[in-house]
Amino acid sequence: MDESLSEQRLNFLRQSLGQIITNSPSNFMNWLAPVLIKAENGVLACRYTVRQEMTNPYQILHGGVTAGIIDDLIGATVYTMGLNDRYTTVSNYIDYFAPAAEGDEIIAETVIVKKGRTILNLQCEIHLPSKKRLIARGYSNMLNIG
Repeated sequence: MDESLSEQRLNFLRQSLGQIITNSPSNFMNWLAPVLIKAENGVLACRYTVRQEMTNPYQILHGGVTAGIIDDLIGATVYTMGLNDRYTTVSNYIDYFAPAAEGDEIIAETVIVKKGRTILNLQCEIHLPSKKRLIARGYSNMLNIG
């Protein structure tokens, strides 16, 4: 792990603390429009407002959007680590616990569970602070593809 590259990337991200992310290389992240609330080596946290286009026919946060938030934020977390290699998702496991509705603000936070030579395992939890609920927890394995 190259600490200086990690610090450069974190300093770049930290310029957006408290702001809606609109200039991510991930078009999906730009569409999600998260507000960055924490950026550390191997840890990211963002706040999202559930919009109508993020909901399913029951008017609650769509499971696919939840999975997308988890996958996208975990990928961005790998970026914070300052690794020179590229990583891609090889598995994503998600437990869904509670709903979030249009207008709700949710918080997603990631952590590294295990860093191996070829596989990184990371976790992301999504909370609904207004109801003090964990709404989803996901684990991803990321493969080093060079």
